[in-house]
Amino acid sequence: MPEEGIALRDKSEFMRQEELLEIAATFVKLGIKKIRLTGGEPLIKKNFASILHELSKLPVELAITTNAVLLDQYIADLKKANVKKLNISLDSLQEKRFNKISRRNSFKRIWKNIHLAIEEGFTVKLNVVLIKDFNSDEIIDFIQLSQHTQIDIRFIEFMPFSGNEWDWSKKVSYQTIRTIAENHFGINNIQSEIAPTNSTSKNFRITGYKGDFGIISTLTNPFCDTCNRIRLTADGKVKNCLFSSDEADILTALRNGKAIEPLIQQIIKSKKETRAGIESFTEENGAIIFKKNRSMTTIGG
Repeated sequence: MPEEGIALRDKSEFMRQEELLEIAATFVKLGIKKIRLTGGEPLIKKNFASILHELSKLPVELAITTNAVLLDQYIADLKKANVKKLNISLDSLQEKRFNKISRRNSFKRIWKNIHLAIEEGFTVKLNVVLIKDFNSDEIIDFIQLSQHTQIDIRFIEFMPFSGNEWDWSKKVSYQTIRTIAENHFGINNIQSEIAPTNSTSKNFRITGYKGDFGIISTLTNPFCDTCNRIRLTADGKVKNCLFSSDEADILTALRNGKAIEPLIQQIIKSKKETRAGIESFTEENGAIIFKKNRSMTTIGG
């Protein structure tokens, strides 16, 4: 979230609970088998528990991406909804650095809630967005978390969104992460893991470690050929790729009594082969195009 905040919008522009559920049911009818509540931060939504309960009635797997600040308050609701997997965003293991990133003093509470989730039997992944010379010195520290604890680490390349001051000099590439891990642990002690079909990450495990680590390399080693993700934004639009500025306005169609299935099918069929058609991220090409895309803080989903 930018330090200056973002312009607030009228709540009428966002999906009401009944609209969210109707749209979700339509996606399931079309073949969606997994729904992830992400954001923003899903746990701050006042009716989160009710939405979760209603979504659990659909024949899908439910998952959550959260910053874990409020996680302890929803353990029972998550279990009741049969949620088994939690992705927790944590960009630093150093308290002062993390608090600087988040502009809040929540590190101790988050760390406590991460361990609570593990103790309660959830499969926990830590999502770590890497930025060169900012938190890239913590790669080994994060991997070592998986030595004695069943926890998975996912390193994510820093992506260029509107307002996040991205440039190529800040990237930590797939190969850089691999090299750092190999130099520390030894190349023969790093085994490739067989990733699930349509996985966005390439996963590895250190010999003898309980958990694993993976690399989500949207820029330097993209996974577009196996990607099957579709995002429904908080304001009821469908994005077929985070790189794409094209969105299908499902919510307006729904409110006007129009069929939304054709709109969903159209946006899915128009998905580009690679990164929404962006082939390069030099200033003359994709970076400028992509920075016109709205920022992650305004997308939700």
